[in-house]
Amino acid sequence: MDAWQAALLGLIEGLTEYLPVSSTAHLILGQRAMGIPESAASNAYAICIQAGAILAVLGLYRRNVRQIFSGWLGKVGVGGGDQAGFSLGLCILIAFLPAAFFGFLFDDWIEHKLFGLWPIVGAWFVGGVAILVVGWRRKQRAAGSAKKISDMTWQMALAIGLIQCLAMWPGTSRSLVTIVGGVLVGLELAAALEFSFLLGVLTLCAATVYKAKDAGPIMIEEYGWMPMIVGSLAAWLSAVAAVKWMVAYLQKHGMAIFGYYRIVLALGVAAAILGGVLTP
Repeated sequence: MDAWQAALLGLIEGLTEYLPVSSTAHLILGQRAMGIPESAASNAYAICIQAGAILAVLGLYRRNVRQIFSGWLGKVGVGGGDQAGFSLGLCILIAFLPAAFFGFLFDDWIEHKLFGLWPIVGAWFVGGVAILVVGWRRKQRAAGSAKKISDMTWQMALAIGLIQCLAMWPGTSRSLVTIVGGVLVGLELAAALEFSFLLGVLTLCAATVYKAKDAGPIMIEEYGWMPMIVGSLAAWLSAVAAVKWMVAYLQKHGMAIFGYYRIVLALGVAAAILGGVLTP
């Protein structure tokens, strides 16, 4: 893998990780377009450069992260503690557990069966329709009835966590299902975004460590350290820009643009496959 390929894949990862469009699907599409074949190394690379996107959210939401650590340290007698931070951290942990459990059970099956362009096309299309439907439902909800992140309960967190399991299908988008899940359980859009980003830190950390442990040596042997460093750095910088833009944009315009984007992209990629331009 050349430096320019690593930088481009890192840019794609950072721009798409927290947008509801599926970063894994875009990385697989980018790899195929650049002639990088499917392999244990390329699949691991698509997961491991998430490290840069993780750092982006840790920096942007450092106040929330400090609050969570303060709450949990307080429970073991270190510092005064922060009950709101402890409760938020507990909700994040509860929301993380379903994906951790099912991901551990089905990781190999998912990688062998779903890391192809046809399954991704289907997930893109269905996810696009779901965004448009949820956007319509959000408009019908009474103003002022949505909850803030401080109103989260463990039941709401568990529901979001179960919905997050859908994102194990490449093309679905972890951000999409957790944001939509948050809206469906009654959170306002800003709170759903914030919870999705914070949950993503834990989920992406676990996925990155798990994949690096199993396929990391193969990835480094085939590509070396340079692509990982370049890709992660590009992912960090582009994720910072993407998250800032997304928060500002969604507050004013909603998610409909991502629904239309996913549907158009699905139809375009399907046409490219059928025309022999892309190999599924």
